[in-house]
Amino acid sequence: MALPKAKEIVSSNPVVVFSKTYCPYCVTVKQLFTQLGATFKVIELDTESDGSEIQSALAEITGQRTVPNVFIGGNHIGGCDNTKALHKDGKVITLLTEAGAVAKTSS
Repeated sequence: MALPKAKEIVSSNPVVVFSKTYCPYCVTVKQLFTQLGATFKVIELDTESDGSEIQSALAEITGQRTVPNVFIGGNHIGGCDNTKALHKDGKVITLLTEAGAVAKTSS
């Protein structure tokens, strides 16, 4: 049940952060998206009744067992380091904009 649920969450939300409430790397990613003004869905795996099953399903889908597990526009981005590296390269805002998670800024 967790695999289809995980896929459904990813496909029905422009940006998803699979997180744990106590994880400092998860907090970093959530703060980054908040600072960028992004709309994103957070699934706190440590508070979900089937959180460990969802985490195992994500490992099957992505090969990544750790959190945060970040998806933008249905695509797996990776964890905190990957997200920060993409942001440093200026790519996170592009991905967020393409996914419709941030309003396009007029120049």
